[in-house]
Amino acid sequence: MRAVVQRVSRAQVTVNGEITGQISLGLLVLLGVGQDDTESDALYLAEKICGLRVFEDAQGKMNRSVQDVAGGVLAVSQFTLYGDVRRGKRPSFDAAAAPEKARQLYDFFVEKIRAAGLRCETGRFQETMRVELVNEGPVTILLDSRKGF
Repeated sequence: MRAVVQRVSRAQVTVNGEITGQISLGLLVLLGVGQDDTESDALYLAEKICGLRVFEDAQGKMNRSVQDVAGGVLAVSQFTLYGDVRRGKRPSFDAAAAPEKARQLYDFFVEKIRAAGLRCETGRFQETMRVELVNEGPVTILLDSRKGF
């Protein structure tokens, strides 16, 4: 699984003019599911994201997690994180999981974030979404459950 995690002061997802999820202070997580991913990949990323220390403490150091600052998480599925452009300019998405599997692991990831006591809003799976955010810092972290980067 891959995730792009952004520290935000606010973020929201809209589908067909309807806001499906929004948070103020917290993390926007764009989540991609690969063909070989399992629940252990989703659990790894959920735990990593819940404890990711990207919020500043009183000394201005990134020492606090989203849990520490009582922030929210906005999780948006994004299969394009598995886009491969190594051979040309048109992305291949062959490494992305099939929609049924991706939905199951995305839902599992959201459940684990919520089980950690965090408010977790979502986009709408397999829909065209408009994502708006204010990235604070900016702080953007790339995560891969297989530790590819």
